[in-house]
This record gives sequence, structure tokens and C-alpha cells, in this order.
Amino acid sequence: MRMTEYVSFDAVGLAELVAGGEVTPAEVEAAAREAAQAVNPRINAIVETWPADDEPTPGSTPLAGVPFLIKDLGVSMAGKRTELGSRLAAGNVADADSSLMRRFRRAGLVTLGRTATPEMAYSTTTEPVLYGATRNPWDPERSAGGSSGGAGAAVAAGVVPIAHATDAAGSIRVPAACNGLFGLKPTRGRVSVGPDFDEILNGLAVQGSVSRTVRDSAVLLDQIRGPEEGDPYFAQEPSRPYAEEVTRRPGSLRIGVLTQAWGGRRTTTPVADALSRTVRLLESLGHQVEEVEVDLGVDWEEFVLANARQWTANLTVSVDELAAASGRPIDSSTLEPPILASYHYGQQVSGAQFVTAFAVRNRVARSLARYFAAHDMLLTPTLPELPVPLGAYAEGAETLDGLGWLRRVFDLTPFSAAFNVAGTPAMSVPVTADPGTGLPIGMQFAAGYGREGHLFRLAGQLEQASPWSGRTPAVWAGNAVASVVESRHDERRG
Repeated sequence: MRMTEYVSFDAVGLAELVAGGEVTPAEVEAAAREAAQAVNPRINAIVETWPADDEPTPGSTPLAGVPFLIKDLGVSMAGKRTELGSRLAAGNVADADSSLMRRFRRAGLVTLGRTATPEMAYSTTTEPVLYGATRNPWDPERSAGGSSGGAGAAVAAGVVPIAHATDAAGSIRVPAACNGLFGLKPTRGRVSVGPDFDEILNGLAVQGSVSRTVRDSAVLLDQIRGPEEGDPYFAQEPSRPYAEEVTRRPGSLRIGVLTQAWGGRRTTTPVADALSRTVRLLESLGHQVEEVEVDLGVDWEEFVLANARQWTANLTVSVDELAAASGRPIDSSTLEPPILASYHYGQQVSGAQFVTAFAVRNRVARSLARYFAAHDMLLTPTLPELPVPLGAYAEGAETLDGLGWLRRVFDLTPFSAAFNVAGTPAMSVPVTADPGTGLPIGMQFAAGYGREGHLFRLAGQLEQASPWSGRTPAVWAGNAVASVVESRHDERRG
């Protein structure tokens, strides 16, 4: 299978080729490995690859035979390392598949390796000490986002058409925005996170993917959605498959627009201009769009404080467990400064403060529910600025405590975390780009609890009206492999 052919198909398209006998799963897998070898040295998105241990039956599912990557966190594959981007967990090997991994296998996906994540997924940029920074394929001097930055960079560069991602405060949507991809954060309870975790970060975190096309994300969500016995959260099953929603007309939607983020972080001019272009596109499609103010239910500082208490208390438990399992110390030799500071902050969170954080979560959820009772969706930029330069998050980080670190993360990504707190679905759509730099700009759409179908309908319409599949980054497997082939030919001629 030629590389130019491989990178031109999305996951569903590759599965259809396999089902029709036009290519074999082995040929598709070989193309994915070639793509990884060509681009990963430039972007550092994949931390490990391994021989595939699944032999999918062609045509058995809509994704059978598709190459796939899992994040180094949030999912366990038997016999493979899960290190959470941390020296503290280095060498940790899973003894069994998690529930989600079993669903990936049933979907017929061929898992080839794991992608980079910041330490403990505790950032929205992917620059861990353990494996080094992941670079943005559009501009390798910029962040690929996080915490699913490795997944975002690998998919954007053409290694695989879709990859596993998780989201606790924007970790699907932020990398999608940075890398010009589609990424949907599902409703709380839509996808099981068991059995090792009943509720990651008390329900803030969810499982999903990033992809180059809307239908790929919809089809994968159909394959992995639904609870396991004993799950603490449950989202009502959709009335029809999400794959069908992508091609259904959304009708005329009432969409509110939030231009400036909660907390006062100002949206930069390139992003504000992109938002205006998106509004005009929506209006041309017959939607009713109006600028709104959205009450978060609490002030921003209270919101950040509640999240910091919830995050750090959970982190403290995880770090203690990892240290006990590994026999390693909890200090600067095993943890990066922000994580070590957050660990110590979490040790001081009282039971009463933890309960109060849940009360804040409920107030936010009810306040956003009132908004969605009057509007079909809320539109915001996914990020207030273009992807930041590598190193921006780390400036002065060694002076911050746990609250200060989370305040920095939320300040850089202020639009996304509210929907994790409320548990509602939200997606980043790459409908536009910055004319000056060519960098992608993601637009976030959020909907009410359980309404992923509404989002997929609109996303499918936007993909048709403003296609993004023709835009490829500077680091792109098709170009990179072609260059390698030409170089080899030149060497032989010489």
C-alpha cells in the first residue's frame, strides 16, 4: 500500500478497503509503521511501538484492521507498559486488559503502540521529563497540546487516522485544536473507565479519541460506548448510532456564542477573527447565533480552587500507590516540580474541603443545565490563542504550589474545564485556520447532557460546508515518506 494512498483514507475508509479485499490488514499495518518511522523522530508523539497481537476479521466491524494507538494513561493493555508519562511509574506493566482495551479489541482495531502524555496527564501541553516534549506537526516549535498531545500529533502527522485520548479538563479538545483535528469529549458515563478506576478524578475524566474526520470519532464511540456492571455513572443510550447522526441534518439550531472566557483571559485577535468567521458560516447554514453571557454558577477563583482540591487529592492517592508499587521515593528524582508541588498540596486537602469541591461541581452543572434548557449549543473558541511555544507552561513553574499550577493550566485553557465539571459533551472542530501562520484554530461546541448526537449532526454539516481534510501539516507522513524514497533514489544514482 503506497503511503500517499494510506494517508488519504480515514479509519472507516481503510476498514472498507480491508473488508473489500483491496488491501490486507498486514499491508495497512506496514504502512502505519512506515509512517511512524518517518515522522515520529520529528514530533516525538509515540513513546513505544510493539508487534500487533490481534488478527481482525475483515468486515467484522466498521473499524476492523485499522491501525491504532493508545495513550500512555487511562487504558491498560495486558503485557504492555503504562507509565503515565512519569519516572515514578517507569517500567510499569499491566497484567490485564482494562474494559476499554477489550472494547478496542472487539472493534477490530490493531493497536501498534502508545502515545505520549504529560506526567500524570496533569497539563494541557505534552512535555514530560520521562520522554521529552511532543512537537506540533504544524510547527515543531509549538505545543501539540495535552494531555493527549501524543495522540493529537500522531494523528495529525498521518501515522494513524484515529487514536485513543482522554479528557479531564480539555485533554481531547485542546490537542484537537492545536493539531487541526476533530475531538469530542463524551458525556460523563458514556464510556466505562473501569475496572481499575470507578471514576477517574471523581467523574471529571472521560475516554474518547481524536481523528481527522467526524465519522471516525462517531463510529469509534459507537463501538466503545455503554456502561460496565457497577459503573457509578450512566448516560442514557442514544436513539440511533452516532455514525448515522453525522449524515443527518441538524435543523436550525439556537447557538449562543461566548467570546471571552470565564476568568478574564482575553481571546487573542487571530482566534477572535476565526470565531467571527465561524459565526458567519453558522448563519449561512441557517442557524440562529447570538452572543451570550453564561453564568458558571460560581466565580472563577472558587471554580479553580474546587478543581485544585479535587485534582490534587486524587493525585496524592495515585502517587502514594505508585510509590508503594515501585519502591521509588516521592521526590524530585521521580516527579516533576508541578506534580510534586501538587502532591504536597493534595496532602493538605481536608475531607470537608473535598466535599465542598463536589458542591461546587453540582452548582456548575445546574447552572450550565439552565443555559442548555434555552439554547441548543454553546460556541466558544477551544483555546484563547494559537498553540503556545514549547516551554511556555514551564516558565517559573518551580515556584508554584498545586493551586498555582492548576491556575496556570486553566488560565491557558479557560474554555474547556467547565464541561468536564458539568459532565456535558463538547467537541473541538477545525473549521478554520490562521491566515498568517497557517496554524489550525479549533472551535468548541458544547451541548446538554447526553446530547452527543446533536454535536455529531452539526459537526458533519460543518465538515461538508468547510472541509478541513485537504489541509496537512508541515510534518506529514505522505510528504516525509516520499522525501525518504527520493533521497534513497538520489543516493543510488550517485
